[in-house]
Amino acid sequence: MSEIMVGIVMGSDSDLPIMEKCAQALDEFDIGYEMVVSSAHRHPEKTARYAKGAADAGLKVIVAGAGGAAHLPGVLASMTLLPVIGVPVAIEPLHGVDSLYSIVQMPPGIPVATVTINGAYNAGLLAVQILAVHDEKLRHKLNSYRQGLAAKVEEKDCQLRDKLAQCKRPDVGESK
Repeated sequence: MSEIMVGIVMGSDSDLPIMEKCAQALDEFDIGYEMVVSSAHRHPEKTARYAKGAADAGLKVIVAGAGGAAHLPGVLASMTLLPVIGVPVAIEPLHGVDSLYSIVQMPPGIPVATVTINGAYNAGLLAVQILAVHDEKLRHKLNSYRQGLAAKVEEKDCQLRDKLAQCKRPDVGESK
């Protein structure tokens, strides 16, 4: 198993279906991670212990997902010098907009990188990019991943062009 470098923290186990997508992205790059439930509101002591001990535990990045008031990413960021990536999790009644605003509106001095609502996969990729800054092998993997994305676009473009070429279209001015 890979060294644990990323902490994936969620405010509730109900966030797991979203936050598993972060784990999926990290798995694709063989990045070790741990997943933890910790609530900034319901168990602030645990949240503080986690944030304050994260660097000593060997973590390099924290990805935190939360819905509603979504204070978890900001609280973690206020207690560690590690980069924190916030994932706003969509819940009723505001479908994640409240979470997005809570995470993205951090006061000066305590930044939290924020991805789109339910954007845990991209949060995982952002963690990979952060880790790749000092890891040439990981940078090469990330570059290959990006080249793969470009190849898929080209493949889809060719498929579309092939499909459209088979369609019969009347010439301009031709009567039906």
